[in-house]
Amino acid sequence: MNTASSHTRFMSALLGRALVCLACAASVPSWAETAIDWSRADAIVASIELPDIPDVTFDIRDYGAQPGEHANALPALQQAIDTASQAGGGRVVVPEGVWYLEGPVRLKSRVDLHLQSGSRLLFAPEAEHYLPVVKQRWEGTEVFSYSPLIYARDVTDVAISGSGIIDGNANSEFHGWHQQQAADVLRIRKLGFNGVPVEQRVFAEGTYLRPDLIQLFGAQRVLLEGFSATNSPFWVNHLVYTDHATVRGIRVDSHFPNNDGVDVESSTHVVVEDCVFRTGDDSVVIKSGRDLDGRTIGRPSRNIVVRNNDMGGEDGIGLGSEMSAGISEVYILDNTLRKGSSAFRFKSNLDRGGVVENIYIRGANVEDFENLFWFQLDYPSEHGGQFDTVYRNITFTDIQAANVGAVFFVRAPASAPLRDVRFENVTVDTSQQVFDIRNASNLQLNNVRVDDQVIDARIDSLAATEAAVE
Repeated sequence: MNTASSHTRFMSALLGRALVCLACAASVPSWAETAIDWSRADAIVASIELPDIPDVTFDIRDYGAQPGEHANALPALQQAIDTASQAGGGRVVVPEGVWYLEGPVRLKSRVDLHLQSGSRLLFAPEAEHYLPVVKQRWEGTEVFSYSPLIYARDVTDVAISGSGIIDGNANSEFHGWHQQQAADVLRIRKLGFNGVPVEQRVFAEGTYLRPDLIQLFGAQRVLLEGFSATNSPFWVNHLVYTDHATVRGIRVDSHFPNNDGVDVESSTHVVVEDCVFRTGDDSVVIKSGRDLDGRTIGRPSRNIVVRNNDMGGEDGIGLGSEMSAGISEVYILDNTLRKGSSAFRFKSNLDRGGVVENIYIRGANVEDFENLFWFQLDYPSEHGGQFDTVYRNITFTDIQAANVGAVFFVRAPASAPLRDVRFENVTVDTSQQVFDIRNASNLQLNNVRVDDQVIDARIDSLAATEAAVE
């Protein structure tokens, strides 16, 4: 590949179709002149409240739990949790050993589920154990469906801690449902899009919506720390309507379909830090609800910090595509992204609506991805919606990438172009494609170095590149 001629070819095509300014610092618009207060990330983290849990211990063995893959420890474990919560709170200890659970764990207020070193919670593989249905969010839409394996609703001061393992079971019946879910996925999305009351959205026996490994649905002051998670049926750690959450030092090694590491949805004051992700889907994703359901509930995600993580999922950082209530004030700092499809993936379609803004990414070390900056804002509308999604005021700075396929990929509706995105001090050692852009406005490139070629430019308005640059 002749990168110099590739860059020249792109600029020649671009000048014929868009207003582009090269090395035009004097005319940079005000949004790009505004200094970013990076200390705001530290202030958000400092403001996050940790759970208040009494220093009292409840050992599950005292309630009759027996280790082993054939002894059901769930009744004893749940009794310990219930007793601790009723007594005002405490630490429920799971000792070393395999603890087999025929059904979901219900986490309660003021309880720390503590997994000691060498412990493993192994969940039963039969789907029937995860009924009756519970209220939750499934891909951004509220529903009554199979219970997440660890579930809490409307709780305060909860934690899952320790160095043990939460295992959804490699032999779980749920894993096969990925091939059977299409009709149910379409139905739940239609119900949400059309505003059908949630009490009428019941997906019980005979349906195939896979549950999360962990879902906290309405929580105040949460700590997820230290444990490992594997073999999740669906999303792994899912925070819904959660305020003040710390996710720290966990490891997710789970490779089934849709195994996102952490999904932060309609939640505020959240930090995800010092974690390791090896996932079948995105490592960390920020969301806020889907379509009319998300817009009507109207709970945005904001004041979120994602820092110092080691990410090895299909995608690294994702925003959307369920983001109808909006996302703002997000700081993504000093992460390592190993290998996958898209390092930074932003998603939406015309069914969504919502505004995503004030997103600040700094200090990423990217190794090997098919795409570096991927904005897919024109996913096909499933229900004929005409609700523009606005993605604007996004900054990427101090990004080092070793090897990527496409550097800049943008697809947005003409009615809602990607707006006001700044790329500063970005270095890409090798790439196959530099620009492939449809519908963008005010893209600022400062000291962007691709294959030893420096690009300083402002793209004021662009409907489409002449062709993908190779």
